[in-house]
Amino acid sequence: MNEAEGYRIEHDSMGEVRVPAHAKWRAQTQRAVENFPVSGQRLERAHIEALARIKAAAAKVNAELGVIDEDRAGAIVSAAEEVAEGRWDDHFPVDVFQTGSGTSSNMNTNEVLATLATERLPEGRDVHPNDHVNASQSSNDVFPSSIHIAATGAVLHDLIPALDHLAAALERKSAEFATVVKSGRTHLMDATPVTLGQEFGGYAAQVRYGVERLRAVLPRLAELPLGGTAVGTGINTPAGFSAAVIAEVARTTGLPLTEARDHFEAQGARDALVETSGQLRTVAVSLTKISNDLRWMASGPRTGLAEINLPDLQPGSSIMPGKVNPVVPEAVLMVAAQVTGNDTTVAVAGAAGNFELNVMLPVMAKNLLESVRLLANASRLLADRTVDGITANVERAREYAESSPSVVTPLNKYIGYEEAAKVAKKSLAERRTIREVVLASGYVERGDLTVEQLDEALDVLRMTHP
Repeated sequence: MNEAEGYRIEHDSMGEVRVPAHAKWRAQTQRAVENFPVSGQRLERAHIEALARIKAAAAKVNAELGVIDEDRAGAIVSAAEEVAEGRWDDHFPVDVFQTGSGTSSNMNTNEVLATLATERLPEGRDVHPNDHVNASQSSNDVFPSSIHIAATGAVLHDLIPALDHLAAALERKSAEFATVVKSGRTHLMDATPVTLGQEFGGYAAQVRYGVERLRAVLPRLAELPLGGTAVGTGINTPAGFSAAVIAEVARTTGLPLTEARDHFEAQGARDALVETSGQLRTVAVSLTKISNDLRWMASGPRTGLAEINLPDLQPGSSIMPGKVNPVVPEAVLMVAAQVTGNDTTVAVAGAAGNFELNVMLPVMAKNLLESVRLLANASRLLADRTVDGITANVERAREYAESSPSVVTPLNKYIGYEEAAKVAKKSLAERRTIREVVLASGYVERGDLTVEQLDEALDVLRMTHP
């Protein structure tokens, strides 16, 4: 020990390593810190917790099956609970961009738990990172299992509630704006009328469908390769270990975790992560559509559409006094762009598996868990800081609806498509309403339709409901 000089000497199968004196990690973690000074990004908090949950469950089951003694198992479980709670996060220094199996982070977990557990035992007894903490396990089944556990928990406990929250906010606005009629738009051009409530109802449905998609993938995301050890065969694993450990992790986390139906698929491929990431990308695309529509409808306030007002949150310009921008929708758009990029990384990484292992696991974990976290935060932000505060410019929206040449459409059944097109063009050219052009063109006098039929046909609110 050289604590006076700020380090101590640890050893592993490759020899001696200098480790910071305060560190709970040991030699293999230190080698990884020195070998991978890449990004400064570490494992997500949820990922560290998932690793600790696995180690606690494995220690408990290993004791029950006679693989390790109960005193060591109890010390490991106690230490793992502290790690799961976040008390030792500073002692997980390994960069995300590391050995592709996640072995460095698995050993980081083993070493921290071994150190903490040894401190709980009487003098002269110790806990070994491999022989005790990693007993009946391999990085190749533990690390991917930890990703699936962390992602399942994040989707269920963070993202789905956040999306439900956003959908509820949009549904409240849909009801509030049920009779606010406005011009529809297709190709960014005037179309037949809709209500603002119908548009917001469509946004809410997009979000609700996103939740449905995420729930649909959960049975596969929640399958764990735990117990397959090195290649899926379960070598060095006692009978009953897999099912017992997974049941214990499911009990402690409350997650719907199950053992992989095929351990070779579960270790050689990461298709469930790719599928989940694809659903996250779909949610990001939905939020992009919604955020862009809100920006367009709120554009102005003088030279844009100005159909709705977004809450004023902060000054929008360092040079133009009084300017206010749609800052939250813009932030959501950036989140959506990041999630889309993350999905590309996950897809490329998922395709990089060879034989019995994918060696892109840490980067898949980073991008998937980041996407879940960003989407959850952005969804709540959009609901609370924007959607809840939206108001409608009712008269302006109605003026657009009544001014749109597309309101001529219901007259097709009275005067025909070609005559209706002439009316629309004349309305635009002469800057008169459709009603004025129809009355001036003699259609009523010729008996094509009555004034009452004209008024009914040009009722823009009625047009929103066939």
